[in-house]
Amino acid sequence: MRILHTSDWHLGRTFHGRVLDDAHAAFADHLVELVAAESIDAVVISGDVYDRAIPPTESVRLLDDTLRRLSDRTRVVLTPGNHDSARRLGFGADLLREGLTIRARVQSLDRGILLPDADGRDALIVHALPYLDPDAARESLPPLLAQRLGERITPEADGEGLDGAQADDLPGRTAPLPRSHEAVVSAALRLVAPDLVRLRTGRTTRLPSLLMAHAFVVGGQASDSERDIRVGGVDSVPAGVFTSLGGSEHAGASGGLDYVALGHLHRPQELARPAGPGGAPGPRLVYSGSPLPFSFDDTGAKSSTIVSLGPSGVESLERVPVPLTHRVTTVRGTMDELLSPAHDGAVGAWVRVILTGERPPGALATLKERFPTLLAFSHEAPPRPQRERVTVTSAIDPMSVTAAFLEDVTGRRAHEDELAVLRRAYEAARADHHGRRAATRSAR
Repeated sequence: MRILHTSDWHLGRTFHGRVLDDAHAAFADHLVELVAAESIDAVVISGDVYDRAIPPTESVRLLDDTLRRLSDRTRVVLTPGNHDSARRLGFGADLLREGLTIRARVQSLDRGILLPDADGRDALIVHALPYLDPDAARESLPPLLAQRLGERITPEADGEGLDGAQADDLPGRTAPLPRSHEAVVSAALRLVAPDLVRLRTGRTTRLPSLLMAHAFVVGGQASDSERDIRVGGVDSVPAGVFTSLGGSEHAGASGGLDYVALGHLHRPQELARPAGPGGAPGPRLVYSGSPLPFSFDDTGAKSSTIVSLGPSGVESLERVPVPLTHRVTTVRGTMDELLSPAHDGAVGAWVRVILTGERPPGALATLKERFPTLLAFSHEAPPRPQRERVTVTSAIDPMSVTAAFLEDVTGRRAHEDELAVLRRAYEAARADHHGRRAATRSAR
């Protein structure tokens, strides 16, 4: 089975005021062409297809068109991320066409999807976890654990202090899970484990397993463009939970996961494989990354991931570059350095300029002329020695105070032509002041 793994489209997002609709449309075209060219058996989209819960109309239209085109050519499995509204994205999921599956409900996360090969035989198990917000999932998962696994989390575990006998008197009562992403993802994986046992039992050939998840897994490298879901470590997930299936007693019998198609981090990357029972390597943990750069520090190559899976697990993994409609880059240096030929390569890119050293008058206008698509600018002024505080009195020449202020702000002595401008302004203000006082005396 050849699976195309992608995530974090963030339809509707802008980049420092620039609308990305054209870039997203170009990516959608690329994705559809890739499915046909590479004979893809299924596309898995691991969350954050939209950039916000209520997306712009154009973004909804583009997603609708892209999913229609993809599902005409292959199977598509989609889950919401932390940016999406699971309720909106999953509306009508049970009424969708055969080639498209949207798993947005916690109640369905342990219902494995059997994907067929070209001959129609079951060839891959997919479990699709929607983004599990700790505050919501810690309440919704315990009843499922109790109903499907007989796993009861008593109020004692949540700090309410009931002993076993008291808990037995409250058979319908379950306490929330701990407030952490590790706790809720582990609980979800414990639900997945027996379903893996069920789907693999009685087969003559082992079915590989792919799990979709949207999470910050420990060891991943973030960029500036993700919305941080880590609050004091609450929302990070250790890689080992995917090997132990959340500590499930069925982990060994299940045969384990082979590939975890991760979403949330925007840099394409593969994490170190956690060790399984007996030291055997655990599943491959892979972030496809976002298809577009969404911040100036996110300048690496963008790609989608094609993974081939067979009875023995992952057979190959390939990163396919995404053609970009725009480049982003950061240039840094003094004014002379930024205007030199050394930075000619940045002309035409979406540019962030960091000016170091002195900032001459009109610097920003000059740099905008140099880099027409300058989108962000900052100035790192050189450190200056602390000046002695000056007490201004009527006995001090105002021009001396003004010249000292100008020197303090710019870090250099004022030029004669600048002092001449200041002197004219001062004399004009002084003359105006005397004129007003004379007019006031005449009126009296």
